[in-house]
Amino acid sequence: MKSLYVGNLSFRITNEDLHAAFSEYGQVGRTQIVIDRDTGQSRGFAFFEMVVDAEAQKAMDALNGADFDGRAMTVNEARPREPRSGGFGNSAAARFGSGGRPGGGRSKREPRW
Repeated sequence: MKSLYVGNLSFRITNEDLHAAFSEYGQVGRTQIVIDRDTGQSRGFAFFEMVVDAEAQKAMDALNGADFDGRAMTVNEARPREPRSGGFGNSAAARFGSGGRPGGGRSKREPRW
């Protein structure tokens, strides 16, 4: 099974639309359009799986750059997801320690223990 990335999608495209387009090239597994969690709108890209690697390659060759609802799709093999650190990313808390302040979150009025 091969995972594919599809980018530059119209926000109107549905999972069913993608499934129909790619099923012309072989058996399609799971299809997931990525949705913005704040707005509930498509983010313009999707991930899905094709059961047979050779069919996935055929779909990539045929559909990469193809017009789909007025936009040229980007289709390539999905890269593995990067492991998340589980920290606070680039937030103030991560830069300065707990509390988001220099000095580890301790205000100047608090005594040192």
